[in-house]
Amino acid sequence: MHDDYRTPKGTLVTFDPARAAEFVRNGQVVAFPTETVFGLGALALDANAVQGIFAAKVRPADNPLIVHGHTRGALDVAVDHWTDAARALGDGFWPGPLTVVVPARRMFRTPSRRALAPSVCGCRTTPARLRSWPPSAPRRGPSANRSGRPSATRLEDVLADLDGIIPCVLAEDAITTHGIESTVVDCTEAVPRVLRAGAIPLESVREVCPDATAVAADGSSGARSPGTLHPHYAPRARVTLVTGATELEGDAQTAWIGLREPPAPGPFASVVVCRDVADYAQRLFAFFRDADRAGLMRILCETVPDEGLGTALMDRLRRAAEARG
Repeated sequence: MHDDYRTPKGTLVTFDPARAAEFVRNGQVVAFPTETVFGLGALALDANAVQGIFAAKVRPADNPLIVHGHTRGALDVAVDHWTDAARALGDGFWPGPLTVVVPARRMFRTPSRRALAPSVCGCRTTPARLRSWPPSAPRRGPSANRSGRPSATRLEDVLADLDGIIPCVLAEDAITTHGIESTVVDCTEAVPRVLRAGAIPLESVREVCPDATAVAADGSSGARSPGTLHPHYAPRARVTLVTGATELEGDAQTAWIGLREPPAPGPFASVVVCRDVADYAQRLFAFFRDADRAGLMRILCETVPDEGLGTALMDRLRRAAEARG
């Protein structure tokens, strides 16, 4: 067991889901680990609490929020109706790292948005944790980081962005499992469409919905998806993608991450060689943050095949590289 503590800036770090639930019931914002990245939770029908999420993240008002529940039934209050594709995908992957876009009930609509993005978390303790929160009320749940920063996959990364800004962090799992956000599938049209590549590959989505279409290569499909409307995933260091045997010299201000040793002369400030694509995805955002914490100027990232989980990983790498030009 871990002991709860308060940071010097006043944020409570607790390892007790029931204690974190008290903050949520009182209309406050709590960070908590999911199977993908750390998320922010607040009652979805509490306008002030939802505004607190936007304020904490400095999130643009037009960037939609995912809604979490511990079961699909707990989300019924927010969903106008479940399409056949949404039901099939939920049956196949929930609880797990899948978000579907479905028609929203009137109280969850906005002048520009009549759809909703619900998800049922699948990490070890999330279902039990969410049950300890108000059972009939879904929770808003975007990633627990400042907008434009890499998602937080460790407790220390949440505190780096939000210490003293949110009142509580639930830290029962200090490191998340996947490290890549959920896959978002638009189920409002006749043909399901992947809006954001994520922890569940397109190939797996097509095992349930064979006609599902891929995320647009130019990112245009992000118009209706959380996490794609504005620059995301980028560290402060400049990210350069490396393919094949390209030689780029390393130096004391450069870090490397990939599936092999860097094909360039060193010395590098940091080198991480990942076991496989899943390990690469899990470690990426923490690696970005560590490089920024060390004040490094450049990060070299090895590319991977654009298939399976590699599609989501390459999406994050491209966005990170493009954000700094």
